[in-house]
Amino acid sequence: MSLQDDLTAVQRSLDDLARSVGRLEQHVGGSSLEIRRVRTDADHLRESVALLREAAAPGTLPTERPELVTIADTPYNSALWTDTDDEGLGAKDRHAP
Repeated sequence: MSLQDDLTAVQRSLDDLARSVGRLEQHVGGSSLEIRRVRTDADHLRESVALLREAAAPGTLPTERPELVTIADTPYNSALWTDTDDEGLGAKDRHAP
């Protein structure tokens, strides 16, 4: 299944969820805190899927891998660490209080 097919299937499921929540609201009333939370959560899911659909539109997903940067295994120049404190140990000439 392609990404677009998966997004379409999710959208259909969310449409079914919205219809089911609507029917549930008719049975229990739309003023209770619980049903309002369910409605809000369903709306947030619809918004999130819409954002995902926009991000996954053809031409927006990267087709190339980012360039890898090689980090050498050789030790760093010790001059980089002049006048620095060892983390957690403090300065060499001082003692803990």
